[in-house]
Amino acid sequence: MPESVGHGGRIRAIVGGSAGNLVEWFDWYAYSVLTVYFAPVLLPGQSKTAELLSAALIFAVGFLMRPIGAWAMGIYSDRHGRKSGLALSVGLMAGGSLLIAAAPTYAVAGWIAPAVLLIARLLQGLSVGGEYGASATYLSEMAIKERRAFWASFQYFTLIGGQLLALAVVLILQMAMSEDALQAWGWRVAFGVGAVLALGVYWLRTRLAETQAFEAQDKDRPKSSLLKLWRDHPREFLIVAAISAGGSMAFYAYTTYMQKYLVNTSGFSRPDATWVMTVALVAFMAIQPLWGTAADRWGRKPMLYLFGFGGMLVSVPVFTALSTATDPLAALGLVLIPLTILGAYTSISGLIKAELFPAHIRTLGVALPYALGNALFGGTAEYAALWFKQAGAESGFYWYLTVVIGMATVGFLMLPETKRTSLITD
Repeated sequence: MPESVGHGGRIRAIVGGSAGNLVEWFDWYAYSVLTVYFAPVLLPGQSKTAELLSAALIFAVGFLMRPIGAWAMGIYSDRHGRKSGLALSVGLMAGGSLLIAAAPTYAVAGWIAPAVLLIARLLQGLSVGGEYGASATYLSEMAIKERRAFWASFQYFTLIGGQLLALAVVLILQMAMSEDALQAWGWRVAFGVGAVLALGVYWLRTRLAETQAFEAQDKDRPKSSLLKLWRDHPREFLIVAAISAGGSMAFYAYTTYMQKYLVNTSGFSRPDATWVMTVALVAFMAIQPLWGTAADRWGRKPMLYLFGFGGMLVSVPVFTALSTATDPLAALGLVLIPLTILGAYTSISGLIKAELFPAHIRTLGVALPYALGNALFGGTAEYAALWFKQAGAESGFYWYLTVVIGMATVGFLMLPETKRTSLITD
């Protein structure tokens, strides 16, 4: 940071960027949390699993827009500034949330209902594709070297906070109205709230400070582009894509899909599953800065190995045990095992990617390979899990998840210790 911006200014900038990240991910995850309510209204099917499968397919299709958003807004942020990219991404998210809040039901509009839902998710996918790279780059560049992992951990701290906010809204709605009313129209309230919050954050993000790393670049610096990214950084591109695939799939399996798993496989009621995941996510959020502090002290790679090898060891046993769990407290304890291990990765996931690339192409370098790995594996996690279940081989998903985490672990082995080799300048 420039000398004129002190510690307080840095904190204000990071808090401002994180607040936008929280709201953006609230809007993104509201879809997943509320799927069990709106799927019968917008996507009616022959069974509960069929309805969830249709919703999961649209969720996955939304991920296909993320590489496009990462490419377009990654270049935009590299050329026009990190805060400009952040403002644009949250504006698109507001539009998508408004569309979902106002979507007609299938009974009223037929095929138009799922079409509106699909368009809204495509907008939100475009938004989140740009958000991740801009947010990771902004937080990483704003932090001082000695505390960079700690401050960067607030990307997932606020991301999980967005999930918790979505869950909190669901819990309030569950207490305030009947299940029938919530399924009929109450789920729209959450998307309306998310749209209003996103518009407020758009205003906030236009007033953030720009990072020194961006402003200190030469005016004749190379232009950010996909061709230059692949030509100059092919190894880094492939590593980021591989680790993003495993990390994203584990994240979605242990968080967004887990709520549905507790209802659809374990047999918990929807309110009980929501409470279990709320408590689990509070703990998951709280450990992010702790893992970030550990990465500042001992380096990035020990944290990554903990997730890679640990995730491969626990995925099958945890899901197997949860499939027959009947006590909410026991289920909570089981869910916390992989989430704690996953936190070692999520706390520094954006940082390790940002530290690999020079400033002129950093946002694109973080965003695009992440979005590709995320779209192929993270975005399809729920669909894959439900496909295995519908095929009568649900345990196959547990092993599939283990293999994809193994792919990420290979990427961790190839990754340099970016605490020592970081290309981010103070």
